[in-house]
Amino acid sequence: MRIWAIANQKGGVGKTTTTLALGRGLAALGHRVLLIDLDPHSSLTRAFGVAVDPPPRGVLDLFGTPPSDLASLAHESSIPGLSYVCAQAALATLERRSANQPGLGLALQNAMTRHAGQHDYILLDCPPTLGLLMINALAACDRVVVPTQAEPLALHGLASMVRTADMVQRSRRRELPVSILPTLFDRRTRAGNETLKEMQTTYGPVVWEDAVPMDTRICNAAALTVPASGADYQGRGLSAYRRALEWVLADDAMRMEQAA
Repeated sequence: MRIWAIANQKGGVGKTTTTLALGRGLAALGHRVLLIDLDPHSSLTRAFGVAVDPPPRGVLDLFGTPPSDLASLAHESSIPGLSYVCAQAALATLERRSANQPGLGLALQNAMTRHAGQHDYILLDCPPTLGLLMINALAACDRVVVPTQAEPLALHGLASMVRTADMVQRSRRRELPVSILPTLFDRRTRAGNETLKEMQTTYGPVVWEDAVPMDTRICNAAALTVPASGADYQGRGLSAYRRALEWVLADDAMRMEQAA
């Protein structure tokens, strides 16, 4: 079972869209995929059409006493092979609870360890803040995929995320690969092209050499939660995400071969 955290310490960069696009791409390859919404804003949950008031059972229940079983919280989507776990707004209260409830930093990792073997891939849609939920994701994952808008202001969030991943890698004493995925790219703008070049110069091969373009067909994440028609698969956005997935999978395969 492989676990990828989709994370950036800046909002509006396409984390939920990336989680859905990569997840459905993995499912299309025949993998059993589970998407977990860790963001109290519940964008992934809403994309699947789940009403958030009253709140559904979901991630918060993994932090209970006793914690719920992850399998009991998973919902099947209409896309074969793709399941999801809902977020709840009350996830925002976990920071306060953590002071009086030790061990919450590993709650997600423990839940997924008990869940091992039921899915091939778990993708974690992280909140845009460095707190208990993101720390849970980084402690548990095998890779961090960092969607980053190709515009100058996004570079600060990218730098913060890379530093955080490096800090977590040192603390847990095992490799934590980072894959930087430029998103929302407008090739017509000078700022977009210069930002993409700066990312590639600064971070080298961990930046995808291509970029996910602006594409209105996938700007609405809910469009990615239903089976795609033939026309959808011709869209520039999904086509780019399929190539990005191939790139990440190739790096995964190379690292596993080197470790063998």
